[in-house]
Amino acid sequence: MKLKWQIVSGSLLWVPVLASAIAWAQPAAHYVQIRDLATIEGVRENPLVGYGMVVGLAGTGDRRQTMFSTQTLGNILLKMGVTIPAAAVSVKNVAAVFVTASLPPFSRPGTQIDVTVSSIGDATSLEGGTLLLAPLYAADGQVYAEAQGPVTLGGYSAGRAGNSKQVNHPTAGRVPNGGLVERDTSLDLRKLATIALLARDPDFRTTGEMAAAINREMGSGAATAIDGRRVELRNLPNGGVPELLARVMSLKVEIHPHAKVVVSERTGTIVMGKDVRLTAVSILHGDLTVEIATEYQVSQPNPFTTKGGDTVVVPQTTVEAKDEKAKRIELSEGASVEQLVNGLQAIGATARDVVAILQAIKAAGALQADLEVI
Repeated sequence: MKLKWQIVSGSLLWVPVLASAIAWAQPAAHYVQIRDLATIEGVRENPLVGYGMVVGLAGTGDRRQTMFSTQTLGNILLKMGVTIPAAAVSVKNVAAVFVTASLPPFSRPGTQIDVTVSSIGDATSLEGGTLLLAPLYAADGQVYAEAQGPVTLGGYSAGRAGNSKQVNHPTAGRVPNGGLVERDTSLDLRKLATIALLARDPDFRTTGEMAAAINREMGSGAATAIDGRRVELRNLPNGGVPELLARVMSLKVEIHPHAKVVVSERTGTIVMGKDVRLTAVSILHGDLTVEIATEYQVSQPNPFTTKGGDTVVVPQTTVEAKDEKAKRIELSEGASVEQLVNGLQAIGATARDVVAILQAIKAAGALQADLEVI
């Protein structure tokens, strides 16, 4: 069935050209490797965090009122055999920072990782700074890595007060390969009796087809779908688990994406799936604009008046309301969200209008998809 725009009684309608049953083409099958749909249980990154000091700044570091910077610098100098009074410490060339990193799976001592440093004081820029040796801790409180090295920024800040220019964010940067793993966190796959695959998006049909594809490749009973998230692999070969996982993760299965519409009220962004459909719906949408303007006028007494008078400022307020005629759009059964958005744009609806209308259609039960507002 073809659709077209038609003017009916002054309204813009989306109407069928042919009076036939509604049908649309079935989406073509899409096959994706299991590595893109699932992860291996236990094989993941772990967050690390630490506290450190960036030195070598050109007067853009923390001010004297940032007490922890002064204390940290004093403690570092004390470990170096230098004892100075805290009042004599100047911290304008140093900055206290938090250091964060991700510990990749199968990390062994000596593995290099990237780290991110972020100022926690009132430093204005970390440009040109060097991170001193900082231990990185995991959630269990143990040190798993150490970080040190020159900080690279994706921006800069120049000038002072009103005469300044800033590009991107100069108080956060990275130290490429600045982290060094000190503790072995690798997982010994040879000791596992079973291995589980965890789907990134839970779906019973997807996990079922993953298990079926693995059984066709490895033999019946090699994999079982436990639920919409988990697929278990059994009868693992001795010493050949990496080869087994390489074969399993390269298998292709058919994906079945969910019908979903994602909208952002802050930016007016709308992202929709191709197969999202609407039931028959009629939409009326109008704009009500209220403008309030205040004009200040000066009232002065007449010249040469005998009774005297004062010069005062008198506000003149004007209120004007504009209520535009409601615009109507009618969609037939099975229309897509793309057709709805095109129709709304044709009548001059803004992105925020489209977001509000999509929410109203979902509340009316005419949107056959999940609506997520971010």
